[in-house]
Amino acid sequence: MASTIKDVAKKANVSIATVSRILNGQKGYSSNTKGRVLEVIEELGYHPNAVARGLISKRTHTIGVLFPYLSGSLVTDLLRGIEKAASAKGSSVIVCHTESDEEKTMKYLQLLGEKRVDGIIYTSQFLKEEHYQFLNKINVPIVLLSSKSDKFPIPYVKVDDFKAAYSATEYLINKGHVNIGMLSGSEKDRIAGKPRMDGFLKALESNNLPLDKKNIIDTGGFGFDKGAVGFEKLLKVNHGVTAVFAASDELAIGAMFAAYQRGISVPDEISIIGYDNINYANLSVPALTTVQQPFVEMGEMAGNMILDMLETNTIPKSQIVQHEIIERLSVKERS
Repeated sequence: MASTIKDVAKKANVSIATVSRILNGQKGYSSNTKGRVLEVIEELGYHPNAVARGLISKRTHTIGVLFPYLSGSLVTDLLRGIEKAASAKGSSVIVCHTESDEEKTMKYLQLLGEKRVDGIIYTSQFLKEEHYQFLNKINVPIVLLSSKSDKFPIPYVKVDDFKAAYSATEYLINKGHVNIGMLSGSEKDRIAGKPRMDGFLKALESNNLPLDKKNIIDTGGFGFDKGAVGFEKLLKVNHGVTAVFAASDELAIGAMFAAYQRGISVPDEISIIGYDNINYANLSVPALTTVQQPFVEMGEMAGNMILDMLETNTIPKSQIVQHEIIERLSVKERS
């Protein structure tokens, strides 16, 4: 028969309340008492019931995380960071795959509300009015990750996409390139597409280079296939392009594949820089120069922000995480 908290208290010669405080990380006992109780817990093989702990602490020690997609190292790294923060504080993570579908997102928010999660991390997608109003209604702390909202007062963790895109473009300019194209993702994407496009254009303007929108290919997404097709479109409208800024590494790798099929050498004939520094960036041929987003660190920061909100009942400041250009072999200085 499984041991109970009453068995632990009796064997350790302490009260049930003391065992409960130790299990929930509360104060009010000596280090010797804590050590004795933990020894008894291990000896008896006691596992505290999650529901019972929730009734005592009014917390379920779970965090809900919404992802618009579940493939790629970007998601894996963000989740690693979130789980690292959650695990350190004795919490678990529930992952929901929304597919960027508004109705599916609402169903998951309702489910997380029913499960009484302690907080929600809303990742890589635009926060809709109806979703915000529902979160307000159930009064659950929320943090945006790789996203932000100019409309709603919600803390976020993200890279400044405008500045990062500006840096990537200026990196190509400093390498001597003046005819630069961009594979932009979708201009309708206010989280990543539009800010990166604006950063690209601003870098050209600041360096007195022509602002010709035909050099920007709206790929409609950030995947490998979009990059290959977008690269072909770019070559049709600009035969003299010498460098490409791709708004994601998958777009960049797709462009490099299309270049290879055409017999175009990267970086000897055309230079390409990506964005994200996913795991595959270092495995492409040639290895991809890219803008790094520190996804594991960002996920951990978001997880800690949620947990701090629960402990302090205060709203933390949003965090802009620094990007970095990782130099590899896909960009060549133009003589």
